[in-house]
Amino acid sequence: MPVAEPRGLMVFVHGGYWMETNRDLWSHLASGALARGWACAMPSYTLAPEARISGMTAEVDAAIVAACDLIAGPVVVTGHSAGGHLAARMACTDRSGTVAARVNRVIPISPIAELEPLRATQMQDTLHLDAAETKSESPARHALRAGVQAHVWVGGQERPAFLWQARTLSESWSCPWTVDAGTHHFDVIDGLETADSSLMQTCLDGL
Repeated sequence: MPVAEPRGLMVFVHGGYWMETNRDLWSHLASGALARGWACAMPSYTLAPEARISGMTAEVDAAIVAACDLIAGPVVVTGHSAGGHLAARMACTDRSGTVAARVNRVIPISPIAELEPLRATQMQDTLHLDAAETKSESPARHALRAGVQAHVWVGGQERPAFLWQARTLSESWSCPWTVDAGTHHFDVIDGLETADSSLMQTCLDGL
């Protein structure tokens, strides 16, 4: 929490291909938001194979609802890699209730927007994606909810698959995307630590 009354809430959803890490590893990424007077929430979620991706989406939704009960003002959801996928899901037209009413902007960072390619990888042994869940949980197959601003962010030195995923979401949603020159998959999120970085400006400016 910032020292003064928060200007709003930024939610960061961690990555790890839905199978690894938790919020405890990413607390340093709250620095930029806190310096700008925003509260920052970093939910964990149950990982695969214990949970399916649809269940993780529901858990992030519930975490945002709980945070919104504590913090007034605009809500921005960002996340990285698998967390970028879950952040993007919060802007899809199938979300309802508090998330639909309160989320103003999403900034998916190096997101997975289309799940179908994962079914042909070794990750399928853990994720167990079927056709129905692939369709329902791919943000690129949903429309962007009316009234939500979206901006996709991706590192310029990412692997081609991540650049393709980011562009796919940007084109599906007809929203801007930024290719952050000189950054790769693991340092593209570093801008969240700095209040005046281009990434933080994209997340919070104008709200």
